[in-house]
Amino acid sequence: MNVYLLGIAGTGMGSFAGLLRAAGHQVSGSDENVYPPMSDKLAEWRIKTYTPYAAANLEAAKPDLAVVGNVIRAENPEAKALRRRGIPHMSFPEALEELFLASRHPVVVTGTHGKTTATSLLAQVLHHAGRDPSLLVGGVPLNFNEGFRLGKGEHFVLEGDEYDTAYFDKGPKFLHYRPRTAIVTGAEFDHADIYRDTPHYESAFEKFYALMPPGGYAAACSTFPNWKRLASFARCHVESYSSKDGAEADWTARRVSLGPAGASFEVAFRGSRELRVTLPAAGRHNVENALGVFAACRALGLRAEEIAAGFSSFRGVKRRQELRGEPRGIAVIDDFAHHPTAVRETIAAVAAQYPGRRLVAVFEPRSNTAMRKIHQDEYAHAFAGADEALISQPTAIAKVPESERVDARRMAEDIAAAGTPARWMEGPDAIVALLVREARPGDVILAMSNGSFGGLHKKLLDALAAR
Repeated sequence: MNVYLLGIAGTGMGSFAGLLRAAGHQVSGSDENVYPPMSDKLAEWRIKTYTPYAAANLEAAKPDLAVVGNVIRAENPEAKALRRRGIPHMSFPEALEELFLASRHPVVVTGTHGKTTATSLLAQVLHHAGRDPSLLVGGVPLNFNEGFRLGKGEHFVLEGDEYDTAYFDKGPKFLHYRPRTAIVTGAEFDHADIYRDTPHYESAFEKFYALMPPGGYAAACSTFPNWKRLASFARCHVESYSSKDGAEADWTARRVSLGPAGASFEVAFRGSRELRVTLPAAGRHNVENALGVFAACRALGLRAEEIAAGFSSFRGVKRRQELRGEPRGIAVIDDFAHHPTAVRETIAAVAAQYPGRRLVAVFEPRSNTAMRKIHQDEYAHAFAGADEALISQPTAIAKVPESERVDARRMAEDIAAAGTPARWMEGPDAIVALLVREARPGDVILAMSNGSFGGLHKKLLDALAAR
């Protein structure tokens, strides 16, 4: 088919465009802004892009089917043209379901934390074991160098997002994914722009569990206290997993060793040892992600030794504890963390990876939830593992109603009051200027944001190298 994507330059939509192209479709699309790295990828895949949005783009593209991204609003000129002209159109999750999932075994990884890493690890384990899976994930696994893969095997591994689907479908994306095997990494309130409160957020996961067929399988992270209530909505077989000492779990990690090379631990099922594994990814949160992957892969019929070999071959994911450079002995690390739980776990992981070195945690509260005051108090204790915290004023906070906004200055004050030296900064340029003055060889600078952070990483690397 000739398929046209509205909102093509987003991470998920761009990867879906690549997947469609790999499947033999003619693909084009539009976006408000198309810039690297996605513009380079779309050009590499020979996908024509139009910018800005305009009804004339559809006349030029002449699509058989239009796929509407969730950034598109009803009043978008192309959305209005689709409706007026009667051009067949559907959401990205609907198109994925109809064109790819109906004939495959969907393996869906969902939850508030760890989705991208666990999805990427699961796909690599299946690939290393010769299962030739397909993949769609909201990141770039270093083993595949793309956020998508079209395999010939029966399994389609995908990241299940609880965000809404389209302007004409406000339900979670993952309700379209026909899950037969699933990993649920836990549910903590997030996406405050579309969910009212914790019960509303958890209702999405209740529906996801209820979707699972009776013959399916779900691995549920039991680190979070609400896991059992949510899992009770499933009709399929559910097994629990946790890396937390004393947690109720079928799958556990014992004799965990965390260090510069990553994690090593013994996998046990209901107290019986399976084997010891090595994972080249740091942090106890990644041990937990790996436990969920191990459980799901065992349910899919892989032997323990096959899974362990896949773990050893894992290279990680871009923007997840990614070392961007180390000019003059100062390590600059990029991470996507934005929820207080993710911030705390990422800091702990990086501290274990770089023992004995001064760790400066730089944070931009940029996500729709982080820019709201919902987790204001929790952030005070999320930075305890760092030697210093620098809190940036969020650049897009004007889109949040004033009464709901997080107070970045107060966040820095609360962190300091909790025992970690902290400073508020007006933005990324001020942070770069400060770190160029103060950073010393041996320091580790961990910059966390779910956006580009104003190009902070590259600016800092260039400035440190030129110092």
